[in-house]
Parts: sequence; structure tokens; C-alpha cells
Amino acid sequence: MDLLILLVRENGRLVGREEIIERLWGKDVHFDTDNSINTAIRKIRRALGEDPEKPQYIETVQGKGYRFKIPLDGAISNGDKRSPPSTYVSSTPDGIGDTVSACFVAPVEAQNPAAPESTEIRSLGSSPGAMPAEKVVSRSHGVRAKILASCLVVVIGLLVTLSQSRVRERLFGTHRPPRIQSLAVLPLVNLSIDVGQDFFADGMTDELTTDLGKISALRVISRTSAMQYKGSKKPLREIARELNVDAVIEGTVMRSGSHLRVTANLVRASPENHLWAESYESEVGNTLTVQGEIARAVAREIQVQLTQQEQHLLAAARPVNPEAQDLYLRGLYTMNSGGGSAESSEKAIKYFQQAIEKDPSYAAAYAALATVYAVWIPGMTRSPRNLMPKAREFALKALTLDNTLADAHSVLGMIALFYDWDWAAAEREYKQTMALNPSNVRAHEWHARGLVTQGRIEEAIAEAKQALALSPSPLDWDYPIWVFILARRYDLARERAREFLEVAPNYVWGHFEMAQVYEHQGQLEEAAQESLKADELFGTDPKKVAQLKEALAKSGSKGYWKLTLENYRESAKSNYVPPLLVAEACVQVDDKECAFEWLEKGFEERDDLMIDIKVEPLFDGLRSDARFQDLERRVGIPQ
Repeated sequence: MDLLILLVRENGRLVGREEIIERLWGKDVHFDTDNSINTAIRKIRRALGEDPEKPQYIETVQGKGYRFKIPLDGAISNGDKRSPPSTYVSSTPDGIGDTVSACFVAPVEAQNPAAPESTEIRSLGSSPGAMPAEKVVSRSHGVRAKILASCLVVVIGLLVTLSQSRVRERLFGTHRPPRIQSLAVLPLVNLSIDVGQDFFADGMTDELTTDLGKISALRVISRTSAMQYKGSKKPLREIARELNVDAVIEGTVMRSGSHLRVTANLVRASPENHLWAESYESEVGNTLTVQGEIARAVAREIQVQLTQQEQHLLAAARPVNPEAQDLYLRGLYTMNSGGGSAESSEKAIKYFQQAIEKDPSYAAAYAALATVYAVWIPGMTRSPRNLMPKAREFALKALTLDNTLADAHSVLGMIALFYDWDWAAAEREYKQTMALNPSNVRAHEWHARGLVTQGRIEEAIAEAKQALALSPSPLDWDYPIWVFILARRYDLARERAREFLEVAPNYVWGHFEMAQVYEHQGQLEEAAQESLKADELFGTDPKKVAQLKEALAKSGSKGYWKLTLENYRESAKSNYVPPLLVAEACVQVDDKECAFEWLEKGFEERDDLMIDIKVEPLFDGLRSDARFQDLERRVGIPQ
């Protein structure tokens, strides 16, 4: 409002950005004034229904400043048509219709440069000496000033009136764009002097994504898919098209000591326009409150009606120990940027443990710790019997502190499915997770896995496709592809695996899954080649990789699998190797007794892969054996 008043008062004179800064905030300011000016201009244009590409009221002089233009013919444009002032009589209770016409007809003339400037404009309601709008114009300006004051009142009233979408549509004849139903949170930019604060900006991005994901009326894209655009110079329209979303949120994070400033902008993809922008300042320990405020503001802007539960979830934030929060966010950053290695998992565990030591009531840190323990990664030396009980302990502790924490419910579902082999309990936890956060992609993926292992194929495929919709980037497709393989939908699996490898040719799980697709379609040599590539990317000893290549070249896929089986057996003497993988290698070399030996070990170790035995295609040749049927019964897979 201050900026609008300033521009109108200057009556067509170009007002430079430096002058705007000085007259609104003063000379000595220490915040992002450029962004504040841009935000204010966008708000004015939006209220006036103005197209930035064809401005009627606010003219931008690139690199210099802005000027306000009042049409002197008394008409507001409606496409290529011009209508008389009488068309625009307001039907609102404020009764400003006639004044609108008079004001737009009357020219606003420049004041005498020699006349004393008796007004000062500051940020209303915040700066000392701020003046109310009705006192901005000095009484010494005479009749012209009265006309100008009338115009100011009109413009202010017009802003309020035109902010009502129905009135704006009636005045300008515009059609409301399609409702926003999906969005992505692009990586927030770290504007702090310390580039080492990237972990904090990424963490804020993750938290905002999580908060928005609680809104059931929105499909919020996963952080993995959005994070690929970190530092990208692509136009927002192109990014939105690639992510298949209606809108994106972009913004910045600036941290100085314990003070935090976050800016957020909501941009519609088509037609492209800025819908909303705001800045938030707080202490670092109150970031969760800020995230909730942003999420609620976005919901209001896109006219989403929040349920009572959603309102509670977005408002229920407590202050967090800043040191604990830093350690927690560093742990997330390590997990997400570590490439899924055992080493990065161990580092993340230490960060989360330190966060809990700083703040024993930090529920999110317990949930994150539970997740690391629950997800087995190649290279880990500990078995599920060592890891899963700890995961359960931390997940239950997290829910004791905050029973609305979706991630904690999701991990409990994972433990119930992969370790307890309790499909019913797992399904309850996944449904609870999705009730709290419908955009939680991991819950959809793990639920799909639980469904397919029971033989509920169509339900599993639907859940896997839902996960793909939340993760349009191939970098997050490994789990849905696996579900398609177990569902024997090799057409879907092959198509997605190819796209996956085109985007990430050196991502291990893409080759691992492509190997399975080839295997089940009878392309045994190609399958062995892909498995060998996965071996290399897993970090297998280069000498062993060379031996595997030689075996493949000399004896084909059987030679490769024979040597692989020997390597598994040797490695299992000192490290944990999932027994089901060894059993599959036994099947590859037609050693049935070997397969049963390792399947039994899988049962004893509570190998999470054991839940697949009902649908795993490689075991088709064992299904008629009474031992296999007994094993299925003991695992307890629902019939």
C-alpha cells in the first residue's frame, strides 16, 4: 500500500528503486529490498487484474524503476475493447462507483517542483513516525491535492474491491484459471554468506514439502524429484511441465546467527503468473512454525479448504533447540546426498543421535533415526535382527512424543511388513501415514510392495502408479519398478527402467532392476551384463569384478552366476548378505538344495526379501516342493 501511494502521488513520474527504498524504509536498511519491491509490485498488479506483459497502470522501466499511469479516457481495458466509465459502477457496499469514473476521467497534474514536500512515506505499522494514508497528502496542496486524495481513496478501495475474484471477473471479463491441484517445492536458495548453510536450505525445502504434503487436496511432488532442479536455470514453466504440476514454490533462505529470513513465491505454470509472495522472519528454533504459516498461506491463496485435522497438523509446531535442529538437518542432508551408501547411513545415525542428546523431545529426530535403522543398504554388516528392534524402539518413541508424525507411522509399517511379516498391521500403519500426509511417497511405495507380495496385483500396481505420480523424476522409480516386476508387468517395468537409466546411467538400482526384467523375459546374457554393471556400482572389489567379466565371457550367464554364488558364500562369512539373494543365485545355477538351504537361513535371519517368495518369478520351479509350501506357510503370507 505504501508503494502504491508513493507511485500515485508522483503522478506519472518515474520513481527509481533507490528512491523507493529511501522513502519507504529509509537509507540504512539491511534486508532484501529488491525482493520486497518486486513482491509489492506483483501484489498491486494482481489486485488491479493487470497483465505484467501489457501493463495498464504500473509501468516498469527496466533497471530503473516504476511509474503509475492513470487512463485519461476513463476506461478500463477489456481485451481490445474500450468501455465508458459508467460500465464500472461498483455494486459493493462501499459505494465508490461514481468516484471511480470521476477519478479516472480527471487528469492528475504534476505539483510545482518548488512546493515544499511535507509528506514522508514509510512502512506503515512498522517504522517510527509512520503516517496513516489519509494524512499523506498535505493540506497545502489545494484543490489538485484534493483530487489526488480522492484518487488515492479510490485506488485503495479499488484494490480491496478487485481483490474479490468475482468482482474482478465481472469488471475485466476474465475467466478463472483451472484450480491448482498439484505443486512442487523447488530447492530454496541459500542466500547466507556461509555456503556451508546449504544443508539448512535443503532441510527447509524438505520440511516445507512435508507440510504441504499434509493437504489432501494437493498432490505435492517428492523432494527427490524437485531437488534435481537445484541451481537449474530452466524456466519455471518448463520445470512445471517436466514435473507435471500446476504451480511451483520457489524461495530463499537467509540465516545470520540465530536469525532467519525466508521468502516464498507461488507461481502458476499455465498461464504463468505470480500468485503470491511473502517474507517471514523468525529465530532459527521457530522454523517449524514458519513452515506451517507458509503452507497455510499457500492453501488460502489457491482456495483450498483445509480440513480440521489439516488445520491442526499445520498449526501444531513447537520450538526446537536450534543446535538439535542443525544436527537433524545435517543428518538428513547426509542421507540424501550420500548416494545410499552404508558410510553415509552411519554418519547420519551419529547426527540424529547428537540431535536427540541436545533435545530429547525432538520427535522428528527419533523418526529419522528409525528410518536409517530400518532400511538395509548394501555394505551394512548388521542383519535385520540387529537393526529392526532399534528401528522399532525409535519409531515408537517418536510417536510417544508426536503421534501425528507421518514418517514414524510409515517406519512402523515398514517394520511390520519386512520384519514382523504382519501384513495387516503394516497396511494399517501405511493408511495412517497417508491420512496424515497423502503425498508421502514412501508410504505408497511400501504399501504397494506389501500388496504385491500378497498377490493383490491390481491394487499394488495402482499404488505404484500413485508413487510415480508423486515422483515424476526417474531418480525415484526404483521401488515402483520392483513392484511391476513382482507383479509380472514386465512391459511397465522395462519402460520405466529404460527411462531411469537414460537419466541416471550410473545409478545402481536401475541396472539391478533392468537385469531382472531381462532375466524374466528370457534374455539371460543381457541380464548377466546388467547384474555385472550393478556389481561394479555397488563397489565390489575390482579384482572380483574382473573375474566376473572373465567368467561371463567364457561361460556365459551360468559362469557369471556360479562365480557370484561363490562370492556370496565367501562374503557371508564376515558380513551380512541377504540370504534370499544367495538362494536366487542357487536357482540360477540349478542347485535346488542350495536354494532351500539359503531360504531357510533367510527365515531364521528375518530377511526382508522373504516376503517376496509367493510372487518372485525365480522361485516358480520350487513351488511344487512341499518344503517351499511349508516355508510360505511359516512366513505367513496372506492367501
